[in-house]
Amino acid sequence: MTDQLAKKSEAWSARFSEPVSELVKRYTASVSFDLRLALADIEGSLAHAAMLHAVGLLGDADHAAIVRGMATIRGEIERGEFTWSIDLEDVHLNIEKRLTELAGDAGKRLHTARSRNDQVATDIRLWLRAAIDDVRGALAALQRALVGLAETHAGTIMPGFTHLQVAQPVTFGHHLLAYVEMFARDAERLADCRRRVNRLPLGAAALAGTSYPIDRERVARALGFEGLCENSLDAVSDRDFAIEFCAAASLVMVHVSRLSEELILWMSPRVGFIDLADRFCTGSSIMPQKKNPDVPELARGKSGRVFGHLVGLLTLMKGQPLAYNKDNQEDKEPLFDTADTLLETLRIFTDMVAGIQVRPERMRRAAAEGFSTATDLADYLVRKGLPFRDAHEAVARAVRSAAERGVDLSEMPLDALREFSPLIDADVAAVLTLEGSVAARDHVGGTAPRQVRAAIARHRARLSAEPGGDAPSGSVEA
Repeated sequence: MTDQLAKKSEAWSARFSEPVSELVKRYTASVSFDLRLALADIEGSLAHAAMLHAVGLLGDADHAAIVRGMATIRGEIERGEFTWSIDLEDVHLNIEKRLTELAGDAGKRLHTARSRNDQVATDIRLWLRAAIDDVRGALAALQRALVGLAETHAGTIMPGFTHLQVAQPVTFGHHLLAYVEMFARDAERLADCRRRVNRLPLGAAALAGTSYPIDRERVARALGFEGLCENSLDAVSDRDFAIEFCAAASLVMVHVSRLSEELILWMSPRVGFIDLADRFCTGSSIMPQKKNPDVPELARGKSGRVFGHLVGLLTLMKGQPLAYNKDNQEDKEPLFDTADTLLETLRIFTDMVAGIQVRPERMRRAAAEGFSTATDLADYLVRKGLPFRDAHEAVARAVRSAAERGVDLSEMPLDALREFSPLIDADVAAVLTLEGSVAARDHVGGTAPRQVRAAIARHRARLSAEPGGDAPSGSVEA
């Protein structure tokens, strides 16, 4: 080996007759972004070392030296004192090199019975598991904020829309709980995804397993994994769990984007249902009157960013043969950015929702437009014995007449209404009010204030068992 090669730090340098070019080194290095796996790498390495010690592959002194060295490295990383080198390519070799400096040959023995292939697969799963816990906590906090606002406005009437046309009266609390339902499904998907993330690949080594007498179950228990990846080829090459997380994150962002669109519409002066706190808005450099809902607009835009990461990961994996390929280095940046974008968005939305100012009078005025109680009149006629299709036709003619008169159905004289059906009587007045309309939907899932409050109680009970607030759950991220 030449002196030049002897100075190289790559784990494979003895195989090659010339060093990696600086251009290739920069192109292939991942340490600039995978360094955030550092604490997960240390956690996995300590569990691996304990297993090697337990099965007799690592002596007492070497094991103790590794534990001490890793404690020093952890401290250096947490204090921002660790020196990261692109020459060492990735987080794993950087930590291994420093451990060898601290622990001597013990640091070199740590890699017994493992490969960077199963090592990185383990690190990503450890990191993602913690990220999912943080996201679920943030989702629970956002749901609590929505439930709190819904409780305040369980009886506040607003128009419900289909095709963005006034359809029927609903309560604002009921409308908000629709998003609580969406985010609750998101939390369920993430919990289900976490179960598949939480399987241990370590022990698969490069692709075929190892000839050493390892104890994978012991490592799984030490790291809190619920099971093992049971095929070594799949263990090192699988990134389904990352794709699944990005898919679940994309659905969260779909729901965030839908809510964003409504907040933007509701805040428009033309609609004026709500106002957002000033800290979530900006002005215009030329129009002094403007108050722009920048946060929901940007969240709506960031949804496309997350969707793009999902498509990118699907494309990354679709043509790969077994087992590990260097392509998989490209899995981390989209995964990291997806988790970061999602968590930041949920946290800021929680704060923003809590500060929403509602304008009930504007909502009520809008609900009174567009003949929103027409369906109630049809239902009234059905209860009087008229077949629904006939009732539908009678009310349609009544609506046309009201439109020609420039009045709402509730403002039509009783005699005028009776022209469309003799079954209409004085008791129709209660049916045509906004309050009567929402109160009539008094069943599970309905918009009646009583049902909204019951739904709120169910959501509060469910959320009491969910992760708390938006506080970090102890991520292994550096």
